[in-house]
Amino acid sequence: MPDPSCIRIEDYSYKLSEEDIAKYPLSERSASKLLLYKGGNITRDRFSSLPEHLPAGSWLVFNNTRVIQARLNFKKETGARIEIFCLEPMNPSDYELAFQAEARVTWFCLVGNAKKWKSGPVFLHTRIKDEEVKLEARLKERRGDGFIISFHWTNPGLTFGEVIEHSGSTPIPPYLDRKAEESDRERYQTIYSRNNGSVAAPTAGLHFTDDMMKQLELSKHRMDNITLHVGAGTFVPVKESNARMHSMHSEQVVVSRAFLERWLKKTDGLIAVGTTSTRSLESLYWMGIKLKESAALDPMSLALHQWENENLPQHIALEESIDSLLAYCNQHSLDTLHFTTQLMIVPGYAFKTISGLISNFHMPGSTLLLLIAALIGEDWQKVYNYALKEGFRFLSYGDSSLLIP
Repeated sequence: MPDPSCIRIEDYSYKLSEEDIAKYPLSERSASKLLLYKGGNITRDRFSSLPEHLPAGSWLVFNNTRVIQARLNFKKETGARIEIFCLEPMNPSDYELAFQAEARVTWFCLVGNAKKWKSGPVFLHTRIKDEEVKLEARLKERRGDGFIISFHWTNPGLTFGEVIEHSGSTPIPPYLDRKAEESDRERYQTIYSRNNGSVAAPTAGLHFTDDMMKQLELSKHRMDNITLHVGAGTFVPVKESNARMHSMHSEQVVVSRAFLERWLKKTDGLIAVGTTSTRSLESLYWMGIKLKESAALDPMSLALHQWENENLPQHIALEESIDSLLAYCNQHSLDTLHFTTQLMIVPGYAFKTISGLISNFHMPGSTLLLLIAALIGEDWQKVYNYALKEGFRFLSYGDSSLLIP
């Protein structure tokens, strides 16, 4: 029997060539290929046929986060170019408040060409609403691989969300090996995106169109939204030979009390649209268990830490977990629950919330591929070998799959 304390990352790799990676999206979102995995059997179709392949009465849960124009190109007074990649708001730390901030905000960022920027301000000049805008950035401190950076602008009534929307560029994945183009602003965004905060798209949702949503509704499938703001850590490869030694990135989950109330009435048949929706739903289960164990936790600092789920009770019913989440919302008069999660789903994990998953095809040796392997076991190799043999397009702008164990 395999040692559960050691997950060899080399066992979750495969040969992916440059030709297999989709560098650009198809012109029509729903024209992508769809691999169908149901109970071990593999077939294929077009994504536009998804509604007819879903189990009757499925409930699709989407991640409605919105990708921000996170890459900002500044200049020093000496002329040196400095790229700042906004990752996470620090002051204010709430995403919504950070994007509504006027005049000043502080973020945790990555910095390109950081060796040329030791001190002093750098500037970005742009024009918004027929008004000249001068955005100033200053280094506050180094933190790990990134920096705490304060941004300042003097235009009354102009929010930080408006500033970066007009002056930034789309943070397309590094493996596309190209610069972002104007078309990426629209195509690297789901049609149902609402809440600003991600620096990577929940790519399983890129295939959906307005017509598809209408088809799903006509087919009596339910649809709902939660939010997980996807961080740059989603692209960080697992470098350790034992995946359990990998440090999982932290991401913020946002869920409404209304969603929890609907979930309590129907806990079966959930199909997660993407790995981020999956992590959100599974994290909600464990957060409910955690609150059941200790309801005195502060709403401003709720967090599910890496591997913490393994030390919580393992066999509490999903309904009890949701009840616990709702009780906590009622106790603190919360219409929306916010918390951070470092949940890492690896082979051997027992899923608590979903019946299936809609997903693109992921990088070798990635945490996302580990999640796929946790869901369908060693059949992940059959699925990926089939996709490679049949010419499926891989990664963010690639084709899709419906995985039902």
